[in-house]
Amino acid sequence: MRLLFVADIYARPGRRAAAQIIPQLIQDRHVDLCIANGENAAGGFGMTDNIVRKLRAYGVDVVTSGNHIWNRADFARRLDSAERVLRPLNYPVEAPGNGSIVVEARDGTRVGVLNLQGRTFMPAIDCPFRVGAERVDELRQETPCIVVDFHAEATAEKIALGYHLDGQVSAVLGTHTHIQTADERLLPQGTAYLTDAGMTGVQESVIGTRQEIAVQRFIDGVPARFKPADGTPLLCGALVDIDAQSGRATSIERLQIRAQGSAPSDLGDEE
Repeated sequence: MRLLFVADIYARPGRRAAAQIIPQLIQDRHVDLCIANGENAAGGFGMTDNIVRKLRAYGVDVVTSGNHIWNRADFARRLDSAERVLRPLNYPVEAPGNGSIVVEARDGTRVGVLNLQGRTFMPAIDCPFRVGAERVDELRQETPCIVVDFHAEATAEKIALGYHLDGQVSAVLGTHTHIQTADERLLPQGTAYLTDAGMTGVQESVIGTRQEIAVQRFIDGVPARFKPADGTPLLCGALVDIDAQSGRATSIERLQIRAQGSAPSDLGDEE
């Protein structure tokens, strides 16, 4: 079973890369399941129903997220009914939405997808180690193939969770920093690991936003409205091959693919 994981899709440029590259990757690389982090897909903050529909049309099977899932309140309130859209599991149970799902891949393999959020330099929510391990035990009653999107700031926290779940899940793939790391590996017990998958958006930016706005904010400390950078976007992520019987990963390949040509006409009005 081959998994395509697409790193944080940032605003309209990221959606452009997703629209152009994801369908071709699914076809050319014989992808059985596509997971994409979409928490920044609408102007760099949050998601909309229309954007989720478009991501699904491009071939994304499950949309994961993180702390920015709450930035668009009208969408966040409807998370309970948002099909195949996850918010981090370790938010309070009173929060709308779901943190995990089991879906059927194109080859018929049942795959559990789990979304967790870190706590170091992040909002104070429940423990991702405890909550994650508990849900993994439940998911393993249905399938040995489980993929974790760990949306976290600190590299140490991400690596620690990778080892914590090694052998219990197929992959732990980090998101949130928008900077792709070069440490893809198979952990000792068969879990594919990557500290951060990066960002699908304009790399000639400050994590997706226009350089001049971000630089000035660091210089003067004055809050400013971030705007997505312009330019040719890059899709970042990973391909993971998983043995469907054991759930162990057999390989992980880090991806960086630059979009070509002009933007598709159906990206929508959001930035």
